[in-house]
Amino acid sequence: MKKKQSSIEARTNRAGIAFVLPFIIVYAAFQLWPVIYTFLLAFGNLKGLRADFDLVGLVNFKRLIHDKFFWGSVGNTFIMWGINFAPQLGIALLFAIWFTDIRLKIQGKGLFRALFYMPNLLTTASIAILFRSLFAYPIGPVNQFLTQKLDIWHEVELDGVMVKEAFNFFRSVWMSRGIVSFIQWWMWCGHTLIMLMAGITSINPTLYEAAVVDGANTSQQTRYVTLPLLRPMMLYLLVTSMIGGMQLFEIPFLLTGMHGEPDFKIRSMALYMYNMGFQGANDYSYAAAIAIGIFIITIVLAVGINSLIKEREPRKKHVKA
Repeated sequence: MKKKQSSIEARTNRAGIAFVLPFIIVYAAFQLWPVIYTFLLAFGNLKGLRADFDLVGLVNFKRLIHDKFFWGSVGNTFIMWGINFAPQLGIALLFAIWFTDIRLKIQGKGLFRALFYMPNLLTTASIAILFRSLFAYPIGPVNQFLTQKLDIWHEVELDGVMVKEAFNFFRSVWMSRGIVSFIQWWMWCGHTLIMLMAGITSINPTLYEAAVVDGANTSQQTRYVTLPLLRPMMLYLLVTSMIGGMQLFEIPFLLTGMHGEPDFKIRSMALYMYNMGFQGANDYSYAAAIAIGIFIITIVLAVGINSLIKEREPRKKHVKA
């Protein structure tokens, strides 16, 4: 027989449902339904000012596979993310080891942590506008410092005559990529530093004491104690940074002409999706297919990184009787 629910349990259940229901409604309206609708759009042909669409199957995905501009944006995204993440992790790890080493007795650690983390509190749009003004051509502050203070000019040949002019940073592919990567590094290095410091401080101090007893010096303690035990944290940072890098949008969008100039070499996957969906032909269905493509690439990379880096259990040796 079913146990009869008491009135107190019934009231508790109703109260629980009442507390949970607003979250479920908001999640379904603003998270779940947009995801479902994106998948529906990806199999349709909605574009322009139309309000209805027909299902056309895998047409958008076939187009996506053969779209050289999409794969170009994939390459751009990986280049900018790689240039950003490698120095970000290295520098943050170096400072995290310094700040958590009690033997160094560094004063003002809290202030340094706050200064490192502060760029992460600024809005991405304001940072993009700031750097666009700093590197503006021809009279931005960076150009004024290079030309007026250091007497460094960009020389170009015009009708056989060498002419000096200011640097047009956003006409150079690698300068533009470098600026985007530097902004991403500057914004997120503080977050990476805080996470690594949290990981280091959670390591049991007795492990370092045992290493000292065994005669390990500072570099050996870092190599054989700190880094192996930081592996889960670094894996987490790698995966989350990769996910954020695949969604890179605001900086390339606002830094130049909203299309990833110069020569579309800073056009990320998310920016290409925006260009296809909300500029020009307004091809919403193809933009939805690009969004699903970004999702698939991100999932594959996250699973691949996890399988390559995660710790493996040693194989057990089978002893013959």
